[in-house]
Amino acid sequence: MDRDDLPREIPPLLPVLPLRDTVIFPLTVTSIAVGQPRSLQLVEDVQRTNRLLALLAQKEAEKIPAGPMDLHRVGTAAVVQHSLRGPDGVLRVIVQGLERIRLGEVVRQEPYLVARVERYPEERAFGLEAEALQRAVRELFAQVLERTSPELAATAQSAGTGLQLIYLIASSYPFATGERQAVIEEPSELGMLRRLHGLLQHESAVSEIKERLATQTREKLTKGQREYILREQLQAIRKELGELESEEGDLRELSEQLSKAGLPEEAKKEADRELERLRRVPPASPEHGVIRSYLEWLRDLPWNRPTGARIDVGRAREVLDADHHDLERVKERILEYLAVKKLRDERGVRIGETPLPPRRGEVRGEPILCLVGPPGVGKTSLGQSIARALERKFTRMSLGGIHDEAEIRGHRRTYIGAMPGRILQALRRVETSDPIFMLDEVDKLQVGFHGDPSAALLEVLDPAQNHAFVDTYLGVPFDLSRVLFICTANNMESIPAALLDRMEVIRLPGYTDEEKLHIARKYVLPNLLAAHGLEDGEVVVGDPALRQMIRDYTREAGVRNLERALADVIRKVAKQVSEGARPPLEARAEALRQYLGPPRFFDEVSERIDRPGVSTGLAWTPAGGEVLFIEAAMMEGREEELILTGMLGDVMRESARAALSYLRSSAPRFGIDARYFRRKSVHLHVPAGAIPKDGPSAGLPMVVALTSLVTRRIVDSAAAMTGEITLRGKVLPVGGIKEKVLAAHRAGLRRVILPRRNEGSLEDVPEEVKRALRFVFVDSIDEALADALGLHPLYAGVPEEIAPATRH
Repeated sequence: MDRDDLPREIPPLLPVLPLRDTVIFPLTVTSIAVGQPRSLQLVEDVQRTNRLLALLAQKEAEKIPAGPMDLHRVGTAAVVQHSLRGPDGVLRVIVQGLERIRLGEVVRQEPYLVARVERYPEERAFGLEAEALQRAVRELFAQVLERTSPELAATAQSAGTGLQLIYLIASSYPFATGERQAVIEEPSELGMLRRLHGLLQHESAVSEIKERLATQTREKLTKGQREYILREQLQAIRKELGELESEEGDLRELSEQLSKAGLPEEAKKEADRELERLRRVPPASPEHGVIRSYLEWLRDLPWNRPTGARIDVGRAREVLDADHHDLERVKERILEYLAVKKLRDERGVRIGETPLPPRRGEVRGEPILCLVGPPGVGKTSLGQSIARALERKFTRMSLGGIHDEAEIRGHRRTYIGAMPGRILQALRRVETSDPIFMLDEVDKLQVGFHGDPSAALLEVLDPAQNHAFVDTYLGVPFDLSRVLFICTANNMESIPAALLDRMEVIRLPGYTDEEKLHIARKYVLPNLLAAHGLEDGEVVVGDPALRQMIRDYTREAGVRNLERALADVIRKVAKQVSEGARPPLEARAEALRQYLGPPRFFDEVSERIDRPGVSTGLAWTPAGGEVLFIEAAMMEGREEELILTGMLGDVMRESARAALSYLRSSAPRFGIDARYFRRKSVHLHVPAGAIPKDGPSAGLPMVVALTSLVTRRIVDSAAAMTGEITLRGKVLPVGGIKEKVLAAHRAGLRRVILPRRNEGSLEDVPEEVKRALRFVFVDSIDEALADALGLHPLYAGVPEEIAPATRH
């Protein structure tokens, strides 16, 4: 139907229906789907009136609902002919375009858009140029569609001329929405024809190139050849169409980003070289993706992006005190480090600002701190507090179980899916060159057939080298000297010596019961209440309940299990609150069995030290100090034999042999017949047989247990002991004294026998623990036996100087 056959006048005000991903042209009948509530109301309202509305395409299809600024200014006035609602609730509306309109002032936006519109008539075209363009457009349209849609091509041949032909082709061929909008916005009929002619020529050229390339490569192609030719076809098509310009635009953008990334000179040269390679490699080649990924890594790494604020030592002290109880020596060491760094920064001492290598003995960059202590004492949270005090970002990497050097140093780019190591990956995530970087569980690195990751960490953690750390993937130096690395470990003995030499060790011992009580009240309990949706005061956990949890349910060096036990109690109380119980609710010590079950720990020392041949030792473990029981038995046998059980290590076995040898050689001094040991087997057992045990500190409790067995004297059940022994009867100092003393205190012991040369180690023990225990310092086994068994030698001397038996 021609426009002249439509007796419609376009009113100055029309409701506006936004269109997504489509353009409606005049003189065409089209079905559109309407699903938005405001659009549904618009259609219902116009169907009750004059059935006229304005159809305007959205600039961005994702904009819902579209506002006045989201619409193109030129569209079509249309009449609603019919509508049908589908089972999915979407309304199918048949509309017929009437004529072009231009959007004016929007007079109303709710419940839908209503705007002033004005007619936008096309400038009609006459003459030879218009006739030639019409014929060319008609022929191109038929040529493009002759294979895919011959019926539509035939329709174009029988279509009229001028605007009918233009709008039929523009609405029938699947042009992009932007191209259709450009057609409808052309002010003249001649301009529309020219634009359509250009679009159809582009489509025709693409079809011809595809056909020509398909003809050339159709026969006798293997799978590999076909893949190669298809890439060549794609390259040829892109070249013919000029689409390689977009690739060049991407490369220019990447080049600009690299120039702004602050790359050092060596990295910049490598980036320029790889960028030039990228320009020569076809985009379809796998090498193209590898090179681009490498350049994007160079672009994204924080080469020179520090974020740390000005250091305030006073504020840092407040942060550390607010986040952690006690740990005074640890805090003091951290504050010393911050004070030195502040002075260095303020007075212009910039370590590492010269490209020259460091002189012998010179330290570049931040020192590497290693926090060593049992689980749950706050090593990781201490690192987070340092980050908060310095106003730096915090990142963490767990080293437990890592057995591949490439996890630290990265993979070579020749491997599929190669990436930088986890060090640079973490720096890319935090987007800063000076974060607090915590390397957790550095003592649990493992050596695999892929290399030793601890060897890769040597360069990372060495202040004299890490200013030029070379990741295998990058292949260029990256400055790690501004990163503050903090390592954590449970057992310093498991850290390789070369790695340990590059770190400053700060020990975090276990907590006393009173310290745990304070931590639970001040830190753990408020955090758990907030995490469980409870307000302060709704749940009350008194000191008696906390003390019982500490002693009977969670004997440990840290507070991790105490936090779990408290969480169990609070969850059960929170359930009561949610069921209607009126707060405050108190978790009493008497009700802990109801909340947590029967106690898991009890005072077993007095029960086990109730017969000769049993003594109490003290051991150090990565989880803190532990109480260790030594049990001895003697049996008749065909030959003399020493039996050792309880998963004992080599050093502990040697201590047991030394203890038995000392007792046999010193037997006459204690009134023991030397023939007593003939044809007897001695069995030493250390309970908890599933747990490996080792170290020399069990030597003293072993010799006491053996002497108790032979003399039939019972060891004082309130006493525990530790110390290495010699065959000459000397007691030598051992390590881990603070942890061992805390374990004795937790177990309820009252007296601890220690080597005299360990007397200075008690400086680290809290005062309340020292007040609760009595310490006995000994130089020799004789002194230990006198205190533990009340046994004194008949005469002085050492085993090598045994006097005649008649001497008194």
